[in-house]
Amino acid sequence: MTEKPLLQVKNLKKYFPSGKGTLKAIDDVSFTIYEGETLGLVGESGCGKSTLGKVLLKLEEPTGGEIHFQDINITNMNPQEMKKIRRQMQIIFQDPYASLNPRMTISDIIAEPLEIHKVAFGNEKMARIDELLNIVGLSRSTKSRFPHELSGGQRQRVGIARSLSLNPRFLVCDEPISALDVSVQAQIINLLKKLQKDIGLTYLFIAHDLGVVKYLSSRVAVMYLGKIVELASSNDLYSSPMHPYTQALLSAIPIPDPHLEKSRKKVILQGEMPSPITPPKGCVFCTRCPSARKECFEVRPIFKEVAPQHFAACHLYNLP
Repeated sequence: MTEKPLLQVKNLKKYFPSGKGTLKAIDDVSFTIYEGETLGLVGESGCGKSTLGKVLLKLEEPTGGEIHFQDINITNMNPQEMKKIRRQMQIIFQDPYASLNPRMTISDIIAEPLEIHKVAFGNEKMARIDELLNIVGLSRSTKSRFPHELSGGQRQRVGIARSLSLNPRFLVCDEPISALDVSVQAQIINLLKKLQKDIGLTYLFIAHDLGVVKYLSSRVAVMYLGKIVELASSNDLYSSPMHPYTQALLSAIPIPDPHLEKSRKKVILQGEMPSPITPPKGCVFCTRCPSARKECFEVRPIFKEVAPQHFAACHLYNLP
């Protein structure tokens, strides 16, 4: 990993109109992803993780804020302008079956980006398909098969091969292992690590499994109700979590030692995540926070550096 920013996000917003109001899926989010790193993104279902990944790639148009990729402001680019940038930014989808066209052979699926962007034809295209299959650990005989003939792990490898076809620099990994058997998950995780080392990829890795995120990520961002509430290096976040929500998430990770697991104190959150249509006035976590004060219900905390390279949005560190 270098200290050179690859992707910079400033005050990003994504709102959806709703019959009951405005759903704030992403609400004033800012962060930087550096070249060659893996930024893990964790949080409960419905917090806005997948929407954030799609907005970064302009698969969903942002409502406000800015997205800079390689120092280029792509926020207001039209589809034709984005087509040039999209070769550098790709996605691995969560469901390895639904994301593959069941009517296309594996060869056609991997070749599709090459044809759309007109980068390879004929023998060159077929050679590139063979190369990509080899990179992701699939045999050349896979080319003539259809998605339904493959296992879940094989289908996800095809999805990875497709995302690599244009030699991107940045990949959004949208929960790429959550739909796979546990025995296959480790294989895909190790493949992603190997690809990053061999090709020099940069990842935004979205996941629920905090153990996997710790293994893969250089830094970790914690998201709650459309906001990033904590961001730090993987080691710092897991050893010294500062935001009460992060502490609750980490306390839910099981420890393989039954004696330690039984004796440790767990943070049990009460209630459910509020609706993003009617978020709390102050801190978005105040309705479930065991440490909430009066200020937490009235004033929105500032997302700031509370320790070296450790950022959090919490009144425990903003107020005396």
